[in-house]
Amino acid sequence: MNPMTLTYVALAVAVLFEVAGTSLLQQTQQFTRPLPSIGSALCYVVAIYLLSFALRTLPVGIAYAIWSGFGIVLVSAIGYVVFRQSLDLPAVIGLGLIIAGILVVNLFSSTVGH
Repeated sequence: MNPMTLTYVALAVAVLFEVAGTSLLQQTQQFTRPLPSIGSALCYVVAIYLLSFALRTLPVGIAYAIWSGFGIVLVSAIGYVVFRQSLDLPAVIGLGLIIAGILVVNLFSSTVGH
């Protein structure tokens, strides 16, 4: 597997762990419940560790933009589906713009090595 593919795989898995950690945050009840609290903390540790692998190849600003952007979109989707939190039209448009921004950076920027 080529290094850029491994970079994006590590970044994708980092996003998934960050989303899991963030989703567990609501269940921790301000870190008063031990199991969700430990799970959330472990997810964040794994997410940061995997993000550090992506930083071997990607500039920190680009990697963090991708990580946080996809994280925002996925956490919003989980909030909508799992926690029954509503998203109005401006929220959906904003989330679409985040995805568009990630695509522009990855497809057109010379900052990202292709």
